[in-house]
Amino acid sequence: MLATLALLVLALLFGGMVLYSFGFAAFLFTTLPPETAGPTIRKAFPHFYLFVIATAVLAALLLWPVDPLAAALMALVAATTVPTRQILMPAINAATDAGAKGRFARLHGLSVAITLAHIAAAGYALARFA
Repeated sequence: MLATLALLVLALLFGGMVLYSFGFAAFLFTTLPPETAGPTIRKAFPHFYLFVIATAVLAALLLWPVDPLAAALMALVAATTVPTRQILMPAINAATDAGAKGRFARLHGLSVAITLAHIAAAGYALARFA
């Protein structure tokens, strides 16, 4: 039962991150004008990061007795999402507001790399169930 719950929460985390990153964000920027898409995505990101933090923590707790390595990876995802949300995201927003395109590109690239690493970690943890 615990392994099933862990697997479901892990699948929710992986699917949620993939859907948000490759579905929702892309959808906004292809269907809405930039002056609407930008502020909308800015309002959505804090909620996305809270989802990742909460779901990764829950996955880590459920995985601990089943797969300590996967649990540690999910704890790492949660831990690294906190500064991404609290420090990196506001820095990206400040660069956007200041019109600092180079700084925005570097910071946004870092946030994309972090998210891709989180997706890879969750995917690896899921694959351990196979």
